[in-house]
Amino acid sequence: MNTLNLRPAPVHCPDAADLERLLSAVEGDLDALGDSLRLRDSTRIERHSGDLREALTRALDGFTRASRSGQIPAALRARLVKASGQVAVQRESLLRATVALDGALEALLPREDAVVYGRLDSRSSALFTH
Repeated sequence: MNTLNLRPAPVHCPDAADLERLLSAVEGDLDALGDSLRLRDSTRIERHSGDLREALTRALDGFTRASRSGQIPAALRARLVKASGQVAVQRESLLRATVALDGALEALLPREDAVVYGRLDSRSSALFTH
């Protein structure tokens, strides 16, 4: 007779070595993204920002599970806070670069302004004669 086991599988709680590995991946991706931003290499920026997003997702998951059991060493917690600050700085840098690019594009390719109030010609004046 087969019985179905409905108990959830135990969730692995990361230890300090797991957290160190996760955080090191985030820090490495932050450095790589920073280098790409300084070089203004859009291909590398896109690749490294994707890598960073994935590393952050894994790290936050690991740190969340570890925090539930109260097993985050103070040094790793401090590094996580520092990495979070670096993410905010790079986000701001990307925002500034985007605004600068939008401004340059606007200067190079100005929008054609629509004429809202203009002179009436013979065709448009006929609209108002009734």
